[in-house]
Amino acid sequence: MNGRFAISMHILTLLAKANGEWVTSDLIAGSININPVLVRKELSNLRNNGLVISREGKNGGSMLAKSPLQIRVSDVFLSTRQGAFLGMARNSPNPNCPVGKQINQHLDALYIEAEEALIQKLGDTTLDEFTRRFD
Repeated sequence: MNGRFAISMHILTLLAKANGEWVTSDLIAGSININPVLVRKELSNLRNNGLVISREGKNGGSMLAKSPLQIRVSDVFLSTRQGAFLGMARNSPNPNCPVGKQINQHLDALYIEAEEALIQKLGDTTLDEFTRRFD
């Protein structure tokens, strides 16, 4: 898992706390302490996933596309996910071994179950609930 989820949660929390005001990528980058180019990349992804809207220009910036009550943390996770959560480390076990011939299929099932549990747990929390932790 990479840092995209944490960066996106930081961005969305800032936008939620802005209460409908436009927030610049420079301000966001200053809060996260990363390059504004990385912020704009994540904003683009969040915009493509319907979580933020943006406008360019002198009075530009970004804001939430919907209420923080409507955004689940699982939405953020799913929008930033790049491949399997636990990965798919494939080796070539011995097909003549009773464990080796089945290990990868059972690990795959275990990984899927774990990711589904994570997504369900993250879905229990809204962006609004998460943001209130900062008050």
